[in-house]
Amino acid sequence: MMTFILYIVVILVIIAIVGFVTFTFGKKTAVKEQELKVGSAETRARSIIDDAVKTAETKKREALLEAKEEALKHKNEFEKEQRERRRELQQQEQRLIKREENADRLQAELAKKEKELNTKDNTLNKKAEEIKQLQAEKVMELERVSGLSAEQAREELLNSVRDDVKHETAKIIREYDNIAREEADKKAKDYIVTAIQRCAADHVAESTVSVVQLPNDDMKGRIIGREGRNIRTLETLTGVELIIDDTPEAVVLSGFDPIRREVARVALEKLILDGRIHPARIEETVEKARAEVENTIREEGEAAVLEVGVHGLNPELIKLLGRMKFRTSYGQNGLKHSIEVAQISGLLASELGYDVRMAKRAGLLHDIGKAVDHEQEGTHVQLGAELCRKYKEPAIVINAVESHHGDVQPSNPISFLVAAADAISASRPGARMESLEAYTQRLRQLEEITNSYDGVEKSFAVQAGREVRIMVIPSEVSEDDMVILSRDIAKRIEEEMTYPGQIKVNVIRETRATATAR
Repeated sequence: MMTFILYIVVILVIIAIVGFVTFTFGKKTAVKEQELKVGSAETRARSIIDDAVKTAETKKREALLEAKEEALKHKNEFEKEQRERRRELQQQEQRLIKREENADRLQAELAKKEKELNTKDNTLNKKAEEIKQLQAEKVMELERVSGLSAEQAREELLNSVRDDVKHETAKIIREYDNIAREEADKKAKDYIVTAIQRCAADHVAESTVSVVQLPNDDMKGRIIGREGRNIRTLETLTGVELIIDDTPEAVVLSGFDPIRREVARVALEKLILDGRIHPARIEETVEKARAEVENTIREEGEAAVLEVGVHGLNPELIKLLGRMKFRTSYGQNGLKHSIEVAQISGLLASELGYDVRMAKRAGLLHDIGKAVDHEQEGTHVQLGAELCRKYKEPAIVINAVESHHGDVQPSNPISFLVAAADAISASRPGARMESLEAYTQRLRQLEEITNSYDGVEKSFAVQAGREVRIMVIPSEVSEDDMVILSRDIAKRIEEEMTYPGQIKVNVIRETRATATAR
């Protein structure tokens, strides 16, 4: 339809153009010529109009044909889609019918099975009632034959089972304890003996005093000075007490700070060699001695790092290690103890296949907090961990420092090795001095713990508190009870006491029969 209208518009435009041209042409010619040519122009115009009308009709018919073809095409496509949708709906309807049939069949089967289960349930209920009746008759018959009531028989059976279970438990504990102890002791002894054998360290107990030898007793008066001014100056500058008594050719330096005591010793030796002893000279010598001791501290730290083979430590940590030379624990030198722990940790790590360098590093720094614990608040474990964090030490080293006394749970095998090496170094015979009071208190606590258990006749702490022997009453403690008793006592000792190394618990049960032949 649109095509037909377009053709009509084209024809009208053409007619307008022809009219305009004819009109313009007529103006330019003479009146006569216009009259002569009007007829021919009209003829041509009619011819053009006729041709345009014919062309428009032709285009109209073509447009109508195309429109009919397009409508037919759309109709065919629509019918095709409708047929496909009907086919899909039929297929879905067939599937739904099949599902309904299957559901009906399953429902019928379920109803059948439910009926069968109800029948079986009724049968089982009947049999259960019969069994209960038979059991009641059996119990009555057993009570009649045995002469015991059901409660009495149950109690007797429980006692019998309890004794059997107790016996079996003790037997299993004994067997597995023996196996585990043998294997663990064998491997632990191999590792520890190998490590100790390869690490030979000297132990020298140190105290809180130093002795300076004098060339003669006349030097004592020069040290004291006029009205004691020299000795007062020296004590004031060093913070150490000088004890000048009847000891021949010797002066005793007393102080709890080993570094100050060392400064005083070096300064006094220099003054004795120089011979000029007066307050100004003492002040100058003490300053020189203090610088010399600081240099010695740095050198000792570097020597310790070189001896152990640990590299990359912060210079401040090396200096703190050097200060450990002047720290003691129960008379054991702190730096030597750290070096020994580092060496034992490395040897144990090599035996077990762990990182030897990291084990040595953790062992060397495990007590680094003792270098500053007399200057800052906190335990040496807390201070050591803070120092390691401050100087960017690895997490393994920090955990080893925090856990070597059990303050923090170890998170890696090297921390366990460092704790073991620390215990080995501290518990060696002669490594540390222990006060008589602490020693006797540990022995007393051991005996109090063991004597608190029922059936214990007496106990003895022997081998410097490393073993406790317990005598039990045979009539009150059986052989099975002995195994459980030893484990309970050992566990309680671990929880309540603090001690170096390990304590062996021996439970002894002895039965004697005596007769006299006459």
